[in-house]
Formats: sequence, structure tokens, C-alpha cells
Amino acid sequence: MPASRSDALVLFGVTGDLAHKMIFPALYAMAKRGVLKVPIVGVAFPKWSLARLRSQVTDSIERSGGIDDRPAFRRLLSLFRYVGGDYNDRDTFTAIRTALGGARRPAHYLAIPPSLFETVIEGLGAAELADRARVIVEKPFGRDLASARELNRVAHSVFPEDSIFRIDHFLGKEAIMNILYFRFANSFLEPVWNRNTVASVQITLAESFGVEKRGAFYETAGCLRDVIQNHLFQVVALLAMEPPAYRGYGAVHAEKAKVFQAMRPLEPEDVVRGQYAGYRKEPGVAKDSDVETFCALRLFIDSWRWEGVPWYLRSGKCLAETAAEVLVELKPPPQRLFADSATATGMGNYLRFRLSPNSAVALAARVKRAGKEFVGDQRELYLAEGQPGEEAPYERLLGDAMAGDGALFSREDAVEAAWAVVDPVLKTHDRSRPYRRGGWGPHAANALIAADGGWHNPKAGNAPGGD
Repeated sequence: MPASRSDALVLFGVTGDLAHKMIFPALYAMAKRGVLKVPIVGVAFPKWSLARLRSQVTDSIERSGGIDDRPAFRRLLSLFRYVGGDYNDRDTFTAIRTALGGARRPAHYLAIPPSLFETVIEGLGAAELADRARVIVEKPFGRDLASARELNRVAHSVFPEDSIFRIDHFLGKEAIMNILYFRFANSFLEPVWNRNTVASVQITLAESFGVEKRGAFYETAGCLRDVIQNHLFQVVALLAMEPPAYRGYGAVHAEKAKVFQAMRPLEPEDVVRGQYAGYRKEPGVAKDSDVETFCALRLFIDSWRWEGVPWYLRSGKCLAETAAEVLVELKPPPQRLFADSATATGMGNYLRFRLSPNSAVALAARVKRAGKEFVGDQRELYLAEGQPGEEAPYERLLGDAMAGDGALFSREDAVEAAWAVVDPVLKTHDRSRPYRRGGWGPHAANALIAADGGWHNPKAGNAPGGD
């Protein structure tokens, strides 16, 4: 039986930065498509008026691209209600119940600091606002394995697992969804997608900007927690998972969880941490901070398919480009028949998934040059590119959560298994190495991957990157 749609959205943290930058534009897009028709109860500590909240929504949408559908915009504003109050005060939750009116299946979105998750979830339970409801929890879901387990315990004391939606906007990107589709919609890939043919896998998520006034938050997270343990691990799972038994999201979640469970726990020598020059001068950052703004690691998956294949992951701020890319390098032919084969010229054939700022899938193969000599060049064949009209991640994920579709959300066992991989190096690690802005991180990250030919540095455009 299909899940019932949520008949209201309760948005905790409605006055915050996340709501202004991401959630309001997503709600406007849903209103334009005619799929958002339920009350939206905004909740926050400030004693705002409804008029001020609507002004905030208007400012957000104007900044994010403008108001191009006045009727949809007016409909959106008409859906909003506001409750101001302390999350520790039972009266706040009583006011939420009143604002919900006749709604009986609300979706509660916790766009709030992680330190408040437990308070709000327990408040919803005590106020009997959890029955037939859903809860949408923003990442990070815990800071380590112990805190993730505790947060799961608290969430399950109020909500069943299929009503908990752990949101990671990265999973809502079209390019990420295409990895799953490309892998299992094409038969040619399966024979080569294993340790016999794949030499290594690189995943890079690079940002050319710094922490941008979010220094206080970054001091509590760091790159390993903020990006790699969730965003990049999710990409690894989609690339490494076995075919699900059926199309349903339960089968996909089961296979992804098996990947995390097969990951070898990290050792300090598998990780290189870096910090860009000037980070300690950012507002909210400790003068002696060791928090990493760059992290590179070498990962192994102890499974039949991937035994011995190194996975190299890296992410960082103030790097040379803003781009995200996956490069799956294949082993060279078993016999060096031609002098300019991959063993002599460097990188072999590869499959490249471009994730951002635009999306593409490309296959690199060598092609002979015209003439008598058996020499050639490696060329890329583009197999897919980004399509116009793609849903933005928050628009897709909000709609899915309210519809009860958990396909693009993380499950309890997967969250805990992923934390178990990084837990050993969250406290036991080398100090962060300084690196200059505009480069590709500390030199030690190059040594991590030197045995496999070095990093492939993505370019901002769709063209192949360089070393």
C-alpha cells in the first residue's frame, strides 16, 4: 500500500540560514509545480510576526532567482503560519498543535543545530505530535559512532524507522541518482566492474571558497565529518554496491549498508588532513585550531568484488576549482602490444562521472591516429550530460519525505556502519598540514596516492581534468 502523504510541514529553524538559502526556494519550486498545498508551520525562538516571516520568505526567493510566478508565490505565502517559542517549553509544542489545525500527518523538518535534535524529538513525543507523523533530520546525524547510536535511540523512542528521514542534500542531486541508474541499467558495465579490471577509484569534491562566516560551525565538524563521512561515502556506496534484488528502496538501502559494513576501518596512515592558510583568522575559529579544511584518505572495501582495489577520497576548501567528480581507472591491457599504451603514457582507460557544477558521464579510450604508425590518443566519449529542468536537491528530497518515499535517505544501520569506518581516526590522527589557497591541498595527499599514478584534478568545465 502506498504511503500517505504528509498533510502539513512543520519547519523548525524557520528563521535560520538553511531555511533562507535552501528550503524556501525549494518550497517555491514545489508550489509552482502544484505539489505543495498543505499548511507550513514555521517554528523558531524569535517572537516574529507572520508578516515578518513572509518578508523573509520573499527576500529568499528574490535572492535565489526571482519571483516568476506570482500566483504560485501568493499561494505559498498563504500557506505559512508561525510559532515563536523555546524548544524546551511544552507550550511551544502546544502552540504547534493549535497551528496545525486539522492536520494529522505532519512532517517535522529539523533545520536546526544537531545539539537541539534530541530536545525537539522528545518534545514532539511528549506533545503527542509524532503519531502518524514523519521527522526529517538534517545532517550531521551524530558526531561519531557513539553519538549516532544515541541519536538513533532517541529518534526510535518516538518515531518508527520508516518515519525517520535523515536528509543529505547530496543524494538529491541528479548526477548522484544517475550513478545508480547508469550502473544497473547498462549490461556492458557489469563484466568490468570489479577487482579484475578496475585499478583504482578516485572521488574529489573540491570547493574554491573558504568557510564563509561558518567558522564556528566548522570548528565543531571539520572536513572528514562534514563531507567525506556522509557525502563521499554515499557516492562510494552507489559505485560499490551489489545489484539490489528489486527496485524498491529497501533493497537499495540493504546493499548500500553492506558496502559500509565491508569498509575497512581507517588507520591514521590512511588519512591526510590539511588546513588552508588563513583559516585560523576566520571569525569563530580558535587561534590554535587543528580542524581540517581538507581531508584525503585511502579506503579499502573487503568484499569479493572490490578486494584489493584502493578507493581515494578527498575534499577541501580554498582549492583550485569548485567541482565534484568520480574517476574509475581501469587496468591496462594484459599485453603491451603498442609502444604508446597506457603503461607507457600514464593514465589508462577510465570512466568519469561528473557530479558538479554540471553533470556528465564520459568514457575514455585510446583511438589510433591516421597513418601507418600504430600510435594514438586517449579520447573521451560523452555518454550523458545534464538535462534542463532538473529538480533541485531540496525540492526533490522535501517532496519525497512528505510522500513517504525513503529511497534517497539514509537508514539507521548504514549511518552507524559509516561512522564505524571513520571512528578510529576522529581523535587519533596527525596534525593538519597547512596548504596554500588556490592549490590542491597539502603535498602529503599526493604521497597517499603516488603508487596509483596521482590525483586527477577536475576542471570547472566539462573537459577532462589534469594531473
